[in-house]
Amino acid sequence: MPCFNAAATIDEAVESILAQTRSDFELIAVDDGSTDDTRRRLETWSQRDGRVLVLARPHGGQVESLQAGLAACRAPLVARMDADDRSHPDRLAAQEEFLRTHPDVAVVACLVEGFPPGDVRQGFRLYLEWLNGLRTPEAIAREIFVESPLAHPSVVMRRAWLENVGGYQDQGWPEDYDLWLRLHLAGAAFAKVPDVLLLWREHPGRATRTDRRYAVENFLRAKAHYLMLGLLRGRESVVVWGAGQMGRRLSKHLQRQGAPLRAFVDIDPAKIGRTLRGVPIVGPADLPSHWASLPRPIVLAAVGARGARRLIREHLVQMGLVEGQDWWAVA
Repeated sequence: MPCFNAAATIDEAVESILAQTRSDFELIAVDDGSTDDTRRRLETWSQRDGRVLVLARPHGGQVESLQAGLAACRAPLVARMDADDRSHPDRLAAQEEFLRTHPDVAVVACLVEGFPPGDVRQGFRLYLEWLNGLRTPEAIAREIFVESPLAHPSVVMRRAWLENVGGYQDQGWPEDYDLWLRLHLAGAAFAKVPDVLLLWREHPGRATRTDRRYAVENFLRAKAHYLMLGLLRGRESVVVWGAGQMGRRLSKHLQRQGAPLRAFVDIDPAKIGRTLRGVPIVGPADLPSHWASLPRPIVLAAVGARGARRLIREHLVQMGLVEGQDWWAVA
């Protein structure tokens, strides 16, 4: 059951979705208080094809629109797509089949490409490279605190899981990342069909570029909030690898929520031996002895530089620490 948030290229999007759905599918088109001819065009489609249900409502924003669309869904599977993205004709069928054959998976996405090619910036390209590299439930869970591991317009979800965690919520940070983290903490498994089945439009007006909820600081607030509810519950010692900008900013939010911060790790000789937020900064060579002295410790790798995560992983593996148990990447 594709749930669809109406936007710019309405006719193209509706036509592409209807072409890949069966007669028992419904397309819920949410018109969030549009002031152009969006509603008229949607109603024209509804008159033409009974599978199109128009949900016209006063403007309430992204989260309210998503919740309204979700409330109107009746089928056990819910797909999500924006009107200005492009979906492969086989996308929904492939994802439905994946969920049928993997009953333990709550959410299945697919690989995505950014378009138009000339508008895809380097940062977005690097994000897509990382995103498309996470395909299995294990890989997605391992790096879920690094960034949002699923492209929201690419997912098909089991409605029961969505309802069990309260659907979409507005916490002041990205609503999709918030949903993935709540599902993760509830034990949900994520996966991807290993094919490019969605073209994700890049443009200056995209919410990730204009909405304050998508600012880095709000991503960090979300991470700190759910780290405290999940990984850090019962931990007595938190060690942050990274005394640079990312580590400082994340540790600020963690301390505000009462995280037991005990040390920072950094490779910069100018920082080693100093203190930050009232705790020592130690070098990688000193981490093993420091780790052994701490009660119930966990390491959070919070270095955003490209390639840093791989080097940190190599060092921690040499220490005998297990990723996903003793340490997690969070940047």
